[in-house]
Order: sequence, then C-alpha cells, then structure tokens
Amino acid sequence: MNEHLFNIGNEWDALLKPEFEAEYCQSIKRTLDTEYKTGKVYPPRDRVFAALQMVDYASVRVCILGQDPYHGAGQANGMAFAVCEGIPHPPSLANIFAELKSDCGIAFSPLDLKRAGTLLGWAAQGVLLLNASLTVREASPQSHAALGWGRLTDAIINMLSQRKQPIVFILWGASAIAKSKLIAPHHCIISSPHPSPLSAHRGFFGSKPFTKANEFLTKNGFSAIDWGSAGEKACLKQKAAYYEGGGSITRI
Repeated sequence: MNEHLFNIGNEWDALLKPEFEAEYCQSIKRTLDTEYKTGKVYPPRDRVFAALQMVDYASVRVCILGQDPYHGAGQANGMAFAVCEGIPHPPSLANIFAELKSDCGIAFSPLDLKRAGTLLGWAAQGVLLLNASLTVREASPQSHAALGWGRLTDAIINMLSQRKQPIVFILWGASAIAKSKLIAPHHCIISSPHPSPLSAHRGFFGSKPFTKANEFLTKNGFSAIDWGSAGEKACLKQKAAYYEGGGSITRI
C-alpha cells in the first residue's frame, strides 16, 4: 500500500475500484488523513488492508469476520484478531486459542505460541481475517464504526458471496453477524458471540467453529484448514491454492 490508502496490490484493486472511487470511500480517506495526523489510530495506515493483501479474492476459502481492530498500542496489524510476532495476545485472541484447544485439541507450545498470534499460517491457507470496520481510534472501540467502513466491507462480502465455489463464513460478534443477510445460501455460515471476555461465555466457547468449518470443506471436496499452523513462518510467501468443486446449503 502507499499514501493513497486504496491500493491493495492484487485482484481486489480491480474488484473494489468502483467502491474506492465512490464519495463515501473518499470521505473515509479524508477523515483518516486528519485522524492519523492528529491522534492515534490503529492499525498503522499502511496495514489497513493487510487482510486483503494476504488473501486475494480467488484464494478465499474461509472468511473470519470480526467487529473492529484492537484498540491498544501495537496490537492491530490489519488482520482481524491477529497481532505481530512478540506482541502479547489480547484477551479475544487468547479465547480463540482456548476454543481451538477445546474444539480441535490443538495446543501450542510456549515457543509456537509466540508466533501463533500472527495467524499468518491461516491466511496462507486462504483464511481471510476481515473486520467489519477497518480502523479504530486508540482506546475507543467501535469509534470508526460509523465512518463508512461497513459499506465497503458489505461490498467485499457481496463479492465473496457471488463466488460459485462455496466459502465458509465465520461471523463473530453482532457487527459480523449482521453481514449474514449478504451471504448466498450455497455458502456455510457459522456464527457466535464475539470472543471478547465480555461475550465469550455467552456462546463463543463451545461453538466449535474450526471443526464445523473443516467438516463443510471436506464434505464439499476441499482440503481442510490446518488450524494448528497459525503462525507458520514457512507460509509467509505461499498463496492459498484455488479450489474447485460443488457445494450444499449449510447454515450453522
């Protein structure tokens, strides 16, 4: 990405060009120009579209949709729920890994846990880690929810929904679940409360999103996600393979 903000560097640029040129996106840019200069906004400006940079349109197999980026210093890196290597895991990410252990029996060693939080290994397998809102003001959750990001992420979900190859959509939290109306019935929807400590005990824990996602993928002839390779450095330069096949209507 460059100073112009709306420059992803892959197929998403052409797909989203009409949105990027629309007045609402230009308004987002003008607001962010001011906010990044006058305050603290996360993620860093050059990481706002990191999720789309990591997983091109044709490579998406699973879309994990959250609400908005982490609002603490040094946490948000442009991929929903992920942090850079060496950053302590925020409570939501810790709860995701707790559910991963409960659901799949996957537990990371202390060494692996340090890099697992990057979630780069998931992205390399075609897991798009997208937030409903792509920026946030420091210490002010949902502060940019009304900025216009919702319209853009609606467009992204609509484009994914138009894919013939079925995708698993994992929707965590009210802002994410609201997108379910945009998703065509041949895709798989798995939804639950947000993994935040404020809501995780109201249905996130025990929701088994990881095994449900893999059950859908394998049932439809696609390879399962290796959820245990969340922080695999070997995946950094890999592209998730495009997959083909049919699908069935599944709502979870």
